[in-house]
Amino acid sequence: MAYVWKNNLAKLEVEYSDENHEIPYECSKSTNGQKNYQCHQCEKTFSNKNSLIIHIRTHTGEKPYICSHCDKAFSQNRKLKVHLRTHTGEKPYICSHCDKAFSDNRNLKMHMRKHTGEKPYHCIHCDKSFSQNGNLKMHLRTHTGEKPFKCIQCAKAFSKKEHLVVHQKIHTGEKPYQCTQCDKSFSENATLKIHMRTHTGEKPYHCSQCDKTFSQNSHLVGHLQTHNSDKPYQCSQCEMAFSRKDSLSIHARTHSGEKPYQCNHCDKTFAQNRNLKTHLRTHTGEKPYQCIHCDKAFSQKNNLRSHLKMKTKCYTVG
Repeated sequence: MAYVWKNNLAKLEVEYSDENHEIPYECSKSTNGQKNYQCHQCEKTFSNKNSLIIHIRTHTGEKPYICSHCDKAFSQNRKLKVHLRTHTGEKPYICSHCDKAFSDNRNLKMHMRKHTGEKPYHCIHCDKSFSQNGNLKMHLRTHTGEKPFKCIQCAKAFSKKEHLVVHQKIHTGEKPYQCTQCDKSFSENATLKIHMRTHTGEKPYHCSQCDKTFSQNSHLVGHLQTHNSDKPYQCSQCEMAFSRKDSLSIHARTHSGEKPYQCNHCDKTFAQNRNLKTHLRTHTGEKPYQCIHCDKAFSQKNNLRSHLKMKTKCYTVG
């Protein structure tokens, strides 16, 4: 493996040995800001030899710094020192604006941006900016369409790892978030919070066009389309158009035959999550739609409506 020392006069090629991991000291540390050391694996350049040596480990996989408390190993001594604080509990970096403390100076710097409002990472496609480079990388996927996190159970892919983790619970049936008011449980804490509003009656999302309120933001977004007659989302397979992008996505499955929502009790699959939820009641026996005039209950709202129409008076279900 070869690496190059560059200057304006000549290029001096020096050999890097995989056996002893040493680079001959062909030049001293740069003092003029130039990056005289170049990696031939990826063409990155560095201003000093030590930075190049550390970078080489990203190619070789070498991790010479080993934790004395566990079996973790690191490519840099700095990373080992930060890791050791997870064992000692030491947090020497303290925020001057609040009482938070951190084990790593980099985490403190990122935290400080919450107070200063600094957002140094700018999107090249739009005017959005971010306080962390990781958040910028995730945002860029909204422009590129990249979805690197793939489900091993089905063909679905996601732009964020946390979205994949939530999706995988559809396959495992795991629902760790339990409602304290009833026996329902959920795969996601955010879904539990939304569900709790059915008990509290909270409707924090207000329509700016009328006096209606909603327990979920998605319900408000859908309602706002009733004030707007535009349908900008056109199906490429037929003449149908939709006011919401998610409605188009659901409709597109009637053409593709895709049924991404699978029952964990049997082999049935569904194009829509709500259809899966309705089907699951055939396994659980749940009947959430109760008649207010008798003791009958139903698993589907439509069945309750039909039941009410058979009464002597006309009742409606909201």
